[in-house]
Amino acid sequence: QACWVGQKTYNGVAIVSRAAGVEIQRNMPDHGDPQSRIIAATLPCADGRPLRVISAYCPNGQSVGSDKYAYKLDWYARLRDWLGDELRRYPRLAILGDYNVAPADEDVHDPAAWEGDVLVSAPERAAFEALLGLGLSDTFRQFEQPPKAFTWWDYRRFAFRRNAGLRIDHILASHSLAPQCRSCV
Repeated sequence: QACWVGQKTYNGVAIVSRAAGVEIQRNMPDHGDPQSRIIAATLPCADGRPLRVISAYCPNGQSVGSDKYAYKLDWYARLRDWLGDELRRYPRLAILGDYNVAPADEDVHDPAAWEGDVLVSAPERAAFEALLGLGLSDTFRQFEQPPKAFTWWDYRRFAFRRNAGLRIDHILASHSLAPQCRSCV
């Protein structure tokens, strides 16, 4: 089963599951944003307790101080508010996707080279931390991880071959769901 929202040549998100999702939400309500960045669905589980799954493609921000950066920070503030409501309605919730934020220096191949840049700036990291403050856990950090474990590499200058990457893709789970996570790699 699949549900999705997308826009031609740019943004789009989907959820693929064994069972059909219900209560499907495309984009954040009352946001008025034409960009397709959020899809949410409630999925049935074998134990009878529903699971709310959200797929997100967060804005990149382009460069610190740009209009796109301001949009990113505003978008994160709206996401935080909406997720607060979602967590009250759905205590078993997971939000997965490309957050375009490396939350800590250990998530960056060369922290000194990236310091203050987009994807690692203090305001972006604070916005990510605000999501955790709602009662979400970074499932990757629940487990011991090898150093230099990244999810994104610039396609230029052989960054993948050199493992010059960033960890900007995350799975966040509500505190009631996170203990059920057995591994994350």
